[in-house]
Amino acid sequence: MHSAFQHNQYLLKRQVFALTGKFRVYGPNGALLLYSQQKMFKLKEDIRIFSDESMTQELLNIQARQIIDFSAAYDVVDSFTNTKVGVLRRKGLRSMLRDEWEMLDAYDQPIGILQEDSVGYALLRRLLLGSLLPQNYDILFPDGRVADLRQRFNLFSYQLDIDFSDDKARRFDHRLGIAAAILLGTIEGKQSS
Repeated sequence: MHSAFQHNQYLLKRQVFALTGKFRVYGPNGALLLYSQQKMFKLKEDIRIFSDESMTQELLNIQARQIIDFSAAYDVVDSFTNTKVGVLRRKGLRSMLRDEWEMLDAYDQPIGILQEDSVGYALLRRLLLGSLLPQNYDILFPDGRVADLRQRFNLFSYQLDIDFSDDKARRFDHRLGIAAAILLGTIEGKQSS
């Protein structure tokens, strides 16, 4: 596994005023570790994650299984080894009240969920406060939380802290967690524009 995925804490930033979703992921020391840019004019979501802005070394690929799907499923593939890391599947009806995603392993077996903090806060965001109330997501395995994705309050840019510190046994593949964060940022970017 690439060294960029070995950290416990990251900061994801979405570039403001870009025609496509551009994301930079920084490590705990502030160094750029990953860069992502969506392909324009694609019918199916196709997100590539690179080791830097030169985009010469692709590390991950996030690809929608279907063009339009209320409960969309996205395969996350390690581009270097061409092996599936896992799947992120949106819970269609449940995500209307608050965002909820099912996380699957490489064999499409459930391993956990990614869930917005609470129904109350989610409704406040959707109906009244919008981006004034930053989003918070937990990645939960059956025996507890393994990651926290917390949006920073910023009126001018999307910034998300990614923290895997709760996963002391390192059971959760950070590649899937970072892919989830970029996918959330992509969807949030489309909803707010």
